[in-house]
Amino acid sequence: MGIEFIFSFIGIVGGAAAGWKLKFLTASGARMAFLVGSLIVLGSGIQGLMLLFLFFITSSLFSAFRKEEKAGVEEKLAKSSTRDWEQVAANGGVPAIFAILALWTGDDVWTMGFAAAIASANSDTWASEIGPLWKEAPRHFLTFRKVERGTSGGVSILGTGASAGGALLIAGASLLLLPGTSLGGAGVIAAAGFLGSVFDTVIGGTIQSRSVCPECGLETESHAHCGMATVHTGGIPWMTNELVNFLSCLLAGILPVLFFW
Repeated sequence: MGIEFIFSFIGIVGGAAAGWKLKFLTASGARMAFLVGSLIVLGSGIQGLMLLFLFFITSSLFSAFRKEEKAGVEEKLAKSSTRDWEQVAANGGVPAIFAILALWTGDDVWTMGFAAAIASANSDTWASEIGPLWKEAPRHFLTFRKVERGTSGGVSILGTGASAGGALLIAGASLLLLPGTSLGGAGVIAAAGFLGSVFDTVIGGTIQSRSVCPECGLETESHAHCGMATVHTGGIPWMTNELVNFLSCLLAGILPVLFFW
C-alpha cells in the first residue's frame, strides 16, 4: 500500500468525520462519502480526491451562506442542506463509477468524464444555493412566468452565473490536478458540467415528481409536510430530485467520452 493511498485514506476519514461534525453530512451521508471517496482514490488517486473535496467544501459553504434567507426555499425541497446518503450518492456516485472505469480501462477519456460529472454536480449545487439569493423571483424556463424561489425549473441571472462558475471552477482545477488535461479538455469539462446542470433544470421542471401539502398548500418535493403525507400532483412519482441529480451527472460524464471518442 503506497504512502499516497494511506494519506488519501486518512483524508477521506477526516473529511467525512468533519462533514458530520459540522452538520454538512448526516451519519449515513458521512458513510456514503467515505465509500465514494475510497472508490475515487482507487480510480483517480489523490488528485481525484482533491477534486471531490473541492466540490464538497465549496458546495457546503454555499449551502450555509445566508442560510436564513433561504429557509423558505429549503422547505420546498425534499432534503435539507445537511446531506444524507442519497444526496451524496446522487452527486458522487457517477464520478466514482467513472473513476473506476478509468482504472479498469486505462483510458484517460474516463477521467475526463469523472471530472465532468463533478463539474455538473458543482454547477447544479452552486445554482441551487446561490440562485435563491437573487433579488427578483426566478422564471420558469418553459413559460418564462415568475415562480417561487426553489421551484424546480426556475432560473435566474444569478443562478445561471453561479452554475457557469461552478463548472468553470472544477474545469480549472482539473487542468491543474489531473495529469494530461489540456486547456481544450478543461473547456470540454466546463461545457459538459454546465450542460449537465441545464439538463437538471429541464428534467426538474418537467417530469420530476411534484407534491403539495394538504394542510398548508405548499408545493414541495418532499413526501411529508406539516406532519402528514403530501399529495402527488405532477411529474413521474419515482423521478425524485436525487435521481434527477444522478442522471444529470451521468449525462455530463458521458459527453466528454463521446466527444473525444
